[in-house]
Amino acid sequence: GEDDAVAIARRIRTGEVSQAEVIEAAAARARRVDEQLNAVTYPAYDEALAAEPTPGLLSGVPTFVKDNSDVAGMPTGFGTAAFRPRPAKKTGPFTAQLLGTGLTVLGKSRLPEFGFNASTEFAEGDPTRNPWHTAYSSGASSGGSAALVASGAVPLAHANDGGGSIRIPAACCGLVGLKPSRGRFIDGDQARTLPINLIGEGVVTRSVRDTAAFFAAAERYRPAPKLPPVGHVEGPSGRTLRVGLLLESVSGAKTCQETRAAVEDTAAVLEKLGHQVEPVPLPVDAGFVRDFTRYWGMLSFLVSRFGRYAIDRDFDASKMDNLSRGLRDLYQRDLHRTPTTLYRLSRVRRAYAAAFARHDLILSPVLAHVTPKLGHLSPTLPFDELLERLQRYVAFTPLNNVSGGPAISLPTGVSEDGLPIGVQFSAAVGDERTLLDVAYVLEGERPFRRIQD
Repeated sequence: GEDDAVAIARRIRTGEVSQAEVIEAAAARARRVDEQLNAVTYPAYDEALAAEPTPGLLSGVPTFVKDNSDVAGMPTGFGTAAFRPRPAKKTGPFTAQLLGTGLTVLGKSRLPEFGFNASTEFAEGDPTRNPWHTAYSSGASSGGSAALVASGAVPLAHANDGGGSIRIPAACCGLVGLKPSRGRFIDGDQARTLPINLIGEGVVTRSVRDTAAFFAAAERYRPAPKLPPVGHVEGPSGRTLRVGLLLESVSGAKTCQETRAAVEDTAAVLEKLGHQVEPVPLPVDAGFVRDFTRYWGMLSFLVSRFGRYAIDRDFDASKMDNLSRGLRDLYQRDLHRTPTTLYRLSRVRRAYAAAFARHDLILSPVLAHVTPKLGHLSPTLPFDELLERLQRYVAFTPLNNVSGGPAISLPTGVSEDGLPIGVQFSAAVGDERTLLDVAYVLEGERPFRRIQD
């Protein structure tokens, strides 16, 4: 529907509509759009209708949970054909925090295998399609959630981000996607075991106030023990922001003209409003891409080696897709370099923090080029070709995962094909408030397009 989550929650609270009416309408929309988009991997519409209301700021608002996170009684498939998922015995730690905001789960949303790709495509079966234009990618790895929100099926949906997986689909589908600071929310079980926790949990939404309301509601459920509180940010602060402008990517990939124009236009809007914008250098060198790719490969290696114990007893690594196996093999060839890779990546946090000594925010593209057509990032491509395309495309987002810094994707641009273009703002660790501040400023100055518009 056209209402955002805050409006729906208010209407339920005042008795204007019932939770059952909201869930029934959302389920009908989800069924309808999913015929075209292929965004739902496990529908739980009947269970949602039967669910008792849960107290919280977003009580009764329908959502989907990304299919790499456990909800008790629902299978968790991780987007892979390497095993047949069984119903989860218990709800995962972050999912409990998500549901503690009052949200009602309509089912599970699709992701590419283990979230390694930047497009929600599969070795076999249909991809998840972009609701703005179904020939194009919905992004990844939270591509199913983004497609469902952008299409209006639900006002917000769960997403998580280990290399850009909240921000990339938000950029592709014209949404607000805020990747939080490391430690902002409760970590999932897998994230806790990593030597460097790349993963940030969150949501994708169609309005800034929905993202702000979710952060406030999740914080009420459990405040972050080592970070300053975000609180409920309900509008711009009015303060003058110091913004660094970054157009040079960590991979050295040239930013396409349409994307560059969207970022420069956003910078011009901020300058017109009295904010200070100036170019800034990259806080890391070109070796960052090599190290991040190696770490990404380590994750695939761990899944391949220990999937039978950590995921499912019938896990068959030989059925992993070409991208997962290629990343695994790439890591195995450089296994001896793991200690130096981890050391270099551990130093990124300090370099990232130094970048905010003189600036409140850094503005950059989310992605190096506009949303590609489906097939451009297919896991059936030869591994070397696909990896090169991914490194060129995903050239800005991983820095925040390694550093632990928060970043938000905002849909300020439009491509020649009529698809959204996202721009990214990064902030110092713990400073999500300033990201929401600038998001409100831009949303107020140029309201973000929606498909209903």
